[in-house]
Amino acid sequence: MANHWLLKTEPSTYSFADLERDRKAVWDGVSNALALKHLRSMKRGDLAFIYHTGEEKQIVGIAEVMSDSYADPKEKDPRLAVVDLKPRERLPRPVTLSEVKAGAEFRDFELVRIGRLSVMPVSESRWKKLVKMGAG
Repeated sequence: MANHWLLKTEPSTYSFADLERDRKAVWDGVSNALALKHLRSMKRGDLAFIYHTGEEKQIVGIAEVMSDSYADPKEKDPRLAVVDLKPRERLPRPVTLSEVKAGAEFRDFELVRIGRLSVMPVSESRWKKLVKMGAG
């Protein structure tokens, strides 16, 4: 069974629209130890929300993990890992951070608790709730 994740990105650096345009991307640039632990747990076939940070602060789309994690080929540090992604779908309606924070079921979600974490797991129940919220 596929796992679910949330990946944060600054849209001015690389946005979901960029991923849609490119049709695939190497998800790199993660250096936080906990975020790397999560990234290393990602497997081919997993799904991930793409969350825009900065001014937007919202989940905008869903991507599919196209590879198990592997060492970042552009870096000399073997601890740094990456995965390959492709876009699956843009959410009909973005889900804002304020909406997530307003839901009692998200009180202990890493997105709310650990604001700087760039890669985090999403439970099956939270995934379904967030997809429903983004359906419009």
